[in-house]
Amino acid sequence: MKFPTLFGKIPKHQKFSFEPRYYDAKKEEMLEREARIRAELEAERGEAPYRSRIAGSFRAARKRSAATKGELNSALVRLGILLFLAIFIVAYLQWGKVAMYGFLAFIPFYLWLKLRK
Repeated sequence: MKFPTLFGKIPKHQKFSFEPRYYDAKKEEMLEREARIRAELEAERGEAPYRSRIAGSFRAARKRSAATKGELNSALVRLGILLFLAIFIVAYLQWGKVAMYGFLAFIPFYLWLKLRK
């Protein structure tokens, strides 16, 4: 037999409440149709409700003007290739074939980094 503790929480009856959802396709269709007709009538009368157009325009303009991720990635790849070639040419002129063998030893490490994902 288990004795109730003075410091513990005594479990109480918990009620389960479930409210079923009901979907009425006819009512949904009727509401959509009414909204469409109201919009058409307001457009005919020229009484379109005031709607602020500034709400998302700053965000949209920033998206239009910002470089896409693909463009940025390709620019970084081109920069990396040009930097690699410049360093290789300087090293080859300074140390000769030793620099070429050093860069050839770097290729397996680079491939390992690329393919480990």
